[in-house]
Amino acid sequence: MRDEKEIRGSSPTKPLVFAYYVTGHGFGHATRVVEVVRHLITFGHVVHVVTGAPDFVYTSEVQSPNLHLRKVLLDCGAVQADALTVDRLASLEKYSETAVVPRESILATEVKWLNSIKADLVVSDVVPVACRAAADAGIRSVCVTNFSWDFIYAEYVMAAGYHHRSIIWQIADDYSHCEFLIRLPGYCPMPAFRDVIDVPLVVRRIHRSRAEVRKALGIGEDVKVVIFNFGGQPAGWHLKEEWLPAGWMCLVCGASDNQEFPSNYIKLSKDAYTPDMIAASDCMLGKIGYGTFSEALAYKVPFVFVRRDYFNEEPFLRNMLEYYQCGVEMIRRDLFTGHWKPYLERALSLKPSYEGGINGGEVAAGILQDTAAGKIYTSHKLSGVRRLSDAIVLGYQLQRAFGRDISVPDWYALAENELGLRPSQPSIETNEKSSLSESSIGSFEILHGNRLNLPDTVSFLKTLAGLDQAVDSSEKRLQRERVAVAGVFNWEEDIFVTRAPGRLDVMGGIADYSGSLVLQMPIREACHVAVQRNHPSKHKLWKHALARQQAKGLGPSPVVQIVSFGSELSNRAPTYDMELSDMMDGEVPITYEKARAFFAQDPAQKWAAYIAGTILVLMIELGVRFSDSISILVSSAVPEGKGVSSSAAVEVATMSAIAAAHGLNIGPRDLALLCQKVENCIVGAPCGVMDQMTSACGEANKLLAMVCQPAEVKELVSIPSHIRLWGIDSGIRHSIGGADYGSVRIGAFMGRKIIKSSASAHLSFSKAGASGNENANGVYSDDFEEHGIGLLEAEASLDYLCNLPPHRFEAVYTKKLPESMIGQDFLDQFIDHNDPVTVIDSKRKYVVKAPTRHPIYENFRVKAFKTLLTASSTDEQLTALGELLYQCHYSYNECGLGSDGTERLVKLVQEKQHCKSSSENGTLFGAKITGGGSGGSVCVIGRNCLQSSEQILEIKQRYKEATGYLPYVFEGSSPGAGKFGYLKIRRRSQNAHN
Repeated sequence: MRDEKEIRGSSPTKPLVFAYYVTGHGFGHATRVVEVVRHLITFGHVVHVVTGAPDFVYTSEVQSPNLHLRKVLLDCGAVQADALTVDRLASLEKYSETAVVPRESILATEVKWLNSIKADLVVSDVVPVACRAAADAGIRSVCVTNFSWDFIYAEYVMAAGYHHRSIIWQIADDYSHCEFLIRLPGYCPMPAFRDVIDVPLVVRRIHRSRAEVRKALGIGEDVKVVIFNFGGQPAGWHLKEEWLPAGWMCLVCGASDNQEFPSNYIKLSKDAYTPDMIAASDCMLGKIGYGTFSEALAYKVPFVFVRRDYFNEEPFLRNMLEYYQCGVEMIRRDLFTGHWKPYLERALSLKPSYEGGINGGEVAAGILQDTAAGKIYTSHKLSGVRRLSDAIVLGYQLQRAFGRDISVPDWYALAENELGLRPSQPSIETNEKSSLSESSIGSFEILHGNRLNLPDTVSFLKTLAGLDQAVDSSEKRLQRERVAVAGVFNWEEDIFVTRAPGRLDVMGGIADYSGSLVLQMPIREACHVAVQRNHPSKHKLWKHALARQQAKGLGPSPVVQIVSFGSELSNRAPTYDMELSDMMDGEVPITYEKARAFFAQDPAQKWAAYIAGTILVLMIELGVRFSDSISILVSSAVPEGKGVSSSAAVEVATMSAIAAAHGLNIGPRDLALLCQKVENCIVGAPCGVMDQMTSACGEANKLLAMVCQPAEVKELVSIPSHIRLWGIDSGIRHSIGGADYGSVRIGAFMGRKIIKSSASAHLSFSKAGASGNENANGVYSDDFEEHGIGLLEAEASLDYLCNLPPHRFEAVYTKKLPESMIGQDFLDQFIDHNDPVTVIDSKRKYVVKAPTRHPIYENFRVKAFKTLLTASSTDEQLTALGELLYQCHYSYNECGLGSDGTERLVKLVQEKQHCKSSSENGTLFGAKITGGGSGGSVCVIGRNCLQSSEQILEIKQRYKEATGYLPYVFEGSSPGAGKFGYLKIRRRSQNAHN
């Protein structure tokens, strides 16, 4: 960040001409642009604003002949389904329609216009194509923003299944032509910009004092005022008198002309000056955007916010609000049901502490003036292509454009660095002889169970023991989570603790749902869950949960309260609560369909489906009824989106803890199958069962060999001492709920249905006694003379693709399978694909042959791999094992489940393997993409020696040099949930003798 003294140079001798492009995403950008434009015009310059916002947004603040407004919309921002929800696919499609399809004509028009006004500088907030148009016109450009659209859209691409991937690269390329970025507080990672200048908050000035505003509105100083500010009041939001505490008034922004409100609400006029209204209020209730964020901080007005769905700008603004004691999160359903009181009361108790500068508009205008006058601020002068960087997936991961070997600059940090790196963990080793009688951690006594000397369990217990103690000021980010936990556990009662690891997919992967043999290794990283049950009358409730219950007037009833540590790393709410009665429909549990819809109401809290969903599955599948309240703490070290089954670890650990707390005796295999129900039926992710089985049934340093028909553990295969396995994270986020995994699964089930149909037709023909000639399906009856009828009968009733041998597939069926098929064409011919957890989209084209071939051959590869593990320890053994991994990897690619990052990692392993230098012999022998593919991690096999570890470290560094992302390496193993069992702990009495 440059010293502010450098920012303002001497004023130019002649007026400068600025072309200021404003994004089409709402009014928030326009309102902050006004503040910069106002100062540029005050300096005597001419500003042409290219915008889609109404004129009054600008003219109400700036009345000058030097302000020119040009109504052109060159991007669309995020398309919102309502005030809180972004339609991700619609956003990408709208951007394509607005900025991609007419791109050439846009560039030609803008270059001509920029030359016609003789612009000295192009400023963008933050329209991508403006930077490219400026470059084509030979004019310098600068961006002023706190986020960039490549950052926002990258998550949408994940939801769209990569159909609009090129949009992100194009946006990043456009931004790369910008000379530098003027970065606003609360900024997101923006790697497309190679140079940056930080400025203070850009905030609109206040026109009238608090007293003047209240007098004009007829509100006394003794009245508490909340301003309701959601950027426009959508239809269907009916605000009720009883939603406000007694003595409160609510100022409503953006209401429609025909909306009527109770007497304790005041509908503000369309042209009401919002900064004055915010500064005159005691708190604000709304959604976080840069305008509301900056004004809340600047005027020290507590902000009660409701999360927006799928907008990655928000967590960075939210963290800054909370750091300066200016933010209170409201649960969405409490917004719509009127349980506002506890949040408003909490807001009044805050003491906002932001003391930073609020003159960012003036400072930014000074920098722009100096740049337009010829001053050079940039430290790097590189061309657009060479300066191109990467787009971010879900805000925290890098997704590469293949082949672009440009490192991210040092000032750029992944969100894991922004929010605090996850501490490294030592290797997990177990000691089953530890003494139970001496087991205690801090203030807790272990009444049952054995923690197996697992360092991560010891760390979790120590964290649990200190939750109700004072929080260090350097940990403000974690304070809300800790306070939430301390407020729900009764520390004098028993707490049940369980542990479940993630898994490394060594072989088998996406063939599990087709019945394959799989080989899976439980990893060192695991999820810990602490559960406590209490009678509703003794359960400590969060204030909003208590208010919701009191509003019903029925007395205490069972409640589930959940806290998830580390939630901010994935932009989800850290807490969740619900009445247990929400899971009941009269005397019976609600259906899985209703549960899925219930948890999907608020995407910021949808994560709770993995946890609370275990309760419903126990109710439906085992007939369990819960009469007590349940408090749950989830703390997972299994990173999300890396293809190592973070969700399975959460599900297995949670269900294990709930079962232990309620005296339920569920074996590991049955528990895994129940957890798969959670993911398939409530979360809605079409996963197989191998993840949950490994997490529940696995053992340290062994491969779980399981036939997924549906879940038969064959054996636990020891990993030979000369062999070592690693997982390397590509940094590209993987999700089995994403479109690619589901489409491949559908393609496999389509293929199975076609094979069964073909076999049935052949069988009918053969039984009819046809001979000598080709039948209607192109198969000669001679094919089935020897045992043909028996084979066809088995194949006509094929339950799992993996039961079809590869030679039969090649000899009889491969030529019957189309490469791909439109969903409707398949449905017209075959009616259904008979997969209970996926639905065919009639308009979509599905790849069929490759997804069908993959599990058939993968099952063979896994069997060969398992057999080879017992062979003598030679390089030939390791080479053969590695070759099987490579074959699996390329089969994934043929299915469409590859990714640039995982492909790069596999190639780096191959380079090390085949290195022929005299000083180095390859000790790595193979690698493959893991799990559901489309990103995530790769599994690497090598010799267990120091040289292998050094080569893995070198691969990490080379990957970072190429992509800017330093991979996380998974190494080591730990026991599954069944082996761990559960701990029953209780805090020692303070009066107890030592």
